[in-house]
Amino acid sequence: MLAMLVQLAVIFSDYYWNVGELSRLFVEQETGRLASGVGDANGGVTYRLPEEIEQRYSNAKTGYIARIRDASGKVIFESCDDACESRFLPKEVNPPDFWLRTLIPGKPLTLVGGRAFFVGHQRIVVDVATMGDPQNVISEVFWNEILEHMIVPMSILLVLVLGATLLSVRRALKPVQAAANAADLIDPLDSMSHLPIQDMPREIAHLAVAVNRAFERVGELMKSQRVLTSGIAHEVRTPLAAIKLELGRIDHPRARKAEADLDDLVDFVSQLTALARLDSFDHGMFEEIDLAMLCSEVVTQLAPWVYENEHSLELSIQAHDVFVKAVPALLKDALRNLIENAVRHTPNGTNIVVRVGTKCVEVEDRVASVQQAPADPVYRSDGLGIGLKIVERIAELHKGSLRNTLTKHGHTFYLELARTEGR
Repeated sequence: MLAMLVQLAVIFSDYYWNVGELSRLFVEQETGRLASGVGDANGGVTYRLPEEIEQRYSNAKTGYIARIRDASGKVIFESCDDACESRFLPKEVNPPDFWLRTLIPGKPLTLVGGRAFFVGHQRIVVDVATMGDPQNVISEVFWNEILEHMIVPMSILLVLVLGATLLSVRRALKPVQAAANAADLIDPLDSMSHLPIQDMPREIAHLAVAVNRAFERVGELMKSQRVLTSGIAHEVRTPLAAIKLELGRIDHPRARKAEADLDDLVDFVSQLTALARLDSFDHGMFEEIDLAMLCSEVVTQLAPWVYENEHSLELSIQAHDVFVKAVPALLKDALRNLIENAVRHTPNGTNIVVRVGTKCVEVEDRVASVQQAPADPVYRSDGLGIGLKIVERIAELHKGSLRNTLTKHGHTFYLELARTEGR
């Protein structure tokens, strides 16, 4: 657009100060308008003055005169008296295809000229003259020239340039879009997960390489943190086992209380170890499993323990043949954590229902009495909430999610999983 404006200014100044070029354009365009009224009827020539210039050439006193002749010199149209006839070439002279003569140099234009046209097979000559250009026709001539030879071609070029630019930019940024999509799937703990740099512009490829290095550092930090957590948990388990063994030899109620507290601590350390090792499992362990069958196995395994804690456990399969791509051991751990969480944090007599739906597994605890149902969801946090953290992480690894709702009867946890395509 800037180049177009500069070119427009250059052409404007060139045409405006070039009186000779403006005179030539005036003769070409005016004779063309006059010639547009010439017609061919039954081998003869007819003429009708175009409406756009009818007022200009209606008489010889408007400052513009014109004459149209055929090849034999016969006048077809004339808006000139005998006094102005001397300005044109004599009728007996066969004029050239184009001629121009300046009567008074400079502006406003005072000139006479002519141009030859062919109507069918007949040659006609259109002569035109202006005395001072009182209607400023030269401005119309000038802007017509600018429009036809500058604005229209440059506008087309501008559209083509913009279209080509947008197309080239979109094509150049396709690898960037692919890298953005790949960034959403990056796992810092997976050494094979990184941003692709092939077919990417060089400048952006440098950024992708830097991002890959940053993810590598993040992965190394996460691995070192997991190793540290796992190591601490492993070292603590041995002294805890020794303490529990010593407490078992003491016959005292306070020892039994301490032993129960120690069991809770052992469970917490076990969950901490499980959380630390969760990201180190083999990604090749994913397989297609029947969700209803897996839930049935977990419920069957935990039912005796649930009954011992004075709760009831129910399995409701609302959708059969629900297949998911999962690691069976991890999915069992997630469901087991949700059931154990419901048992530990609800009053005795609570009915725990496991439902298998088309999109998720629900674990609901229905308290026998509404008055016993806790209204504050904070009671779900077992210490640091490690159990639910494990379930959330397992759901993330299976490209799912964990959410919960609080009702007047208790809580409902929804473990949502991605179904296998086509099943």
